[in-house]
Amino acid sequence: MQTKTATSLHPPVFFSAAALILLIVILAGVAPEFTQTIFSATQGWILENVSWFYIVTVAIILLSVIFLAVSSYGNIKLGPDHSQPEYRDVTWFAMLFSTGMGIGLMFFGVAEPVMHFLDPPVGAGGTIYAAHEAMKITFFHWGLHAWAIYAIVALVLAFFSYRHGLPLKLRSALYPLIGDRIYGPIGNAVDTFAILGTVFGVATSLGFGVEQINSGLNYLFGLSENTETQITLIVIACGLATLSVASGLDRGIKILSEINLVLAVLLLVFVLALGPTVFLLQTFVQNTGAYLSDLVYKTFNLYAYEPNEWIGGWTLFYWGWWIAWSPFVGLFIARISRGRTIREFVRGVLLVPAGFTLFWMTVFGDTAIHYILVDGMRDFGAVVQANTSQALFVFLEELPLSSITSFIAICMVVVFFVTSADSGALVIDLLASKEDMPSPVWQRVFWSSLTGLVAIALLLTDGLTALQTATIASALPFSIILLASIWGLFRALKLDATKRTIRYQTVARSQPIVAGQPWQKRLRNLVVMPNQRQVNNFIHQTVEPAMNAVATELKKAGFDVVVEHGEDADHIPALSLHVEHHGEYQDFYYTVKPISHIRPSLHPNDADKDETRFYYRAEVFLTEGGQDYDIMGWSQDDVIGDLLDQYERHRHFLHLVHDTEAASTPNGT
Repeated sequence: MQTKTATSLHPPVFFSAAALILLIVILAGVAPEFTQTIFSATQGWILENVSWFYIVTVAIILLSVIFLAVSSYGNIKLGPDHSQPEYRDVTWFAMLFSTGMGIGLMFFGVAEPVMHFLDPPVGAGGTIYAAHEAMKITFFHWGLHAWAIYAIVALVLAFFSYRHGLPLKLRSALYPLIGDRIYGPIGNAVDTFAILGTVFGVATSLGFGVEQINSGLNYLFGLSENTETQITLIVIACGLATLSVASGLDRGIKILSEINLVLAVLLLVFVLALGPTVFLLQTFVQNTGAYLSDLVYKTFNLYAYEPNEWIGGWTLFYWGWWIAWSPFVGLFIARISRGRTIREFVRGVLLVPAGFTLFWMTVFGDTAIHYILVDGMRDFGAVVQANTSQALFVFLEELPLSSITSFIAICMVVVFFVTSADSGALVIDLLASKEDMPSPVWQRVFWSSLTGLVAIALLLTDGLTALQTATIASALPFSIILLASIWGLFRALKLDATKRTIRYQTVARSQPIVAGQPWQKRLRNLVVMPNQRQVNNFIHQTVEPAMNAVATELKKAGFDVVVEHGEDADHIPALSLHVEHHGEYQDFYYTVKPISHIRPSLHPNDADKDETRFYYRAEVFLTEGGQDYDIMGWSQDDVIGDLLDQYERHRHFLHLVHDTEAASTPNGT
C-alpha cells in the first residue's frame, strides 16, 4: 500500500522536462525583452530555413493516415483481437472534440475567415474571390491535416501499448528501430521533448482561451482587458482544472466534454437557423468541394515565388501548434480508443471531427463574411481585425439573445480551458511517470500548475506572439521524432500483418474427430452449454496436464517454458503456457480462459425463461488476443495438437520475420 501514496515520477524525464520548462519561465519573467528577442530570431530562422520541412512532414502524416485506413492494415485492432471499445461513439467523439479543437474553434471560428477575407496572403481583400479563398484557407488549416497529426500519434501510441504491451509513451514507437534502448537515454529524451511540446501546445491554447474569456467578460460585465486580469483568469481556470483532475478521466473530463458538445451543437444550430441559412448550406457544399480540389496544391504551397510573412503567422503556426499539441491529444485519444480497428479509428478521428469542424467554420465564418460582403457591415470587419479575441462576441451581438449566447460561449470556453488543462496534466504525468506505479494526484496538479505558469510567463513576454513562437520552435524536434515513429509503426504493422496471414492460411481447428470417439459424444459437446465450474474443471483436468506435457518436452530441448495460473486485466482466471525466446523475437503464449456468453434460445424450453442465462467456453488466446474458438470437451491429445499447431505457426512467423529483416540488411547481416 505504500507505493500507492509514494511518487511514481520517472526522475530522468520528470526533472529534465521540469527544469527546462522552469528555465524558460524564469527567463521570460526576469528578462522578457531578451526572451522575446530569442523567440523572434528563432521564428525567423525557422521560417527562412526549415518551413519546407514542416510542410513535408505534415504531408507525409496525412498520406500515411489515409493509407492505413484504406490498406489491409485497417483491419488490425488497437488492442487484442478480442477487445471492444471502452466508450460509446458519442462519448468518444465528445472527448475528441473537447480536447482536440475546442478552444481553437471558439477563438478562430469568426476571426480567421474574416481576417483572410480582408487581408488575404495574395491579391486584394474584401472581394468575392477573397471570400472564396478565405474559406478554402480556413478549411485547409482546420481540416484533414490537423486531425491526421492527432490520429498518427494516437495510432502509434495505441498500437504499441495495447497490442504489444509496451508503455503508453511516445518512446514505444521507436521499439521496432532501437529495441530495448527505448528504456534508456534515447527514450527519456523522446518523452522529454514530447512533454515540452505538450506544455507549449497547451499553454498556447490556454493563452487563446483566457484572452477570449477576458473579452467576453468585458463585453458582458465591463471587466477590463489587460494582462493582470488574464493572469487571474488563468489561476482560477487552473484551479477548476485541479478539481477535474481529482475527479478522474471517467467523471471530470468525460462529463465536461459531453456537456460542451451539447452546448456547441445548440450554438451551431442557433446561428444556422437565425443566420443566412440557405447561403450557409450552399457555401458548405461549395467550400468542401473547393477544399478537396485544392488539397494537394495547398498542402505543398510554400509561397516560394511570392515570399511573405503570412505563412509563418498562419500555416506554419498551425502546423507547429498541431504537432506540439499532438503528444497530448494523441496520447489522450489513444487512452480512450482501445479496442477499435485502425479503419474505425481513422474514420472516427479523421472524418467525423474534421467534418464537424469544417461545418462549424462555415456557419460562423461565412455568416461573418455575409455580414461584410452582403450586408455591408464594414465596421464589423474592422472590429474583428482590431481584436480577434472579441470577434465571437461582436458576431453574436448581431443575432437575437446576444447576452445569453455570449454567456453560453464564455462558459464553453471555460470548460474547454478546464478540459485542456486537465487532460494535458494527465498526459504529461503519464509521460513523466513510471509504468508500474499508480500516479498520485499531486503530480497531475504539479503539471497543471506548471502549464499555467508557462502560459502566464509567455503572456508577460509578448502575449500570443511569444506563445506562437514557442509552439513553432518546440514542434521542430518533435517533428523528427514523429517521422521516425511513423517508420517504426509501418515496420511493426508489416510484421503484424505477416503473422495474421500465417494464422489465416490454416483455418483454426474445430473440434477434431478422434479415432474411436462415438459421434454421440461429439454431438453432446456441441449442444451442452457448460457452466463456469464445468469449464474450470476441464481446464484443470485436461488443459493443464496437456500444457505440462508439452512444457516438459520443450524443456528437454533446452527451452525456458512456464505453465502458470493468473488473471487478465478483467480479472478472468487464465492458464498459460509461456515459451520465452530471450531475444529480439516475440515470446509465445498459449492461454485458455473461461469466457462467459449469453445463452441463446436454441431449444423450445429456453424461450419460456425470462432471466438472462450464461454459459461458458474454454477459449484460446494468443499474444495478439482471442482466437474465437472453444476447446471445451476436447481430449488431452487434441489440446496438445492444437497447442503444437499454434506454436508451429508462431515459429513460422519468426522465421519470416528473420528472413525479412535479413533481406533488408546490407549483405544479409
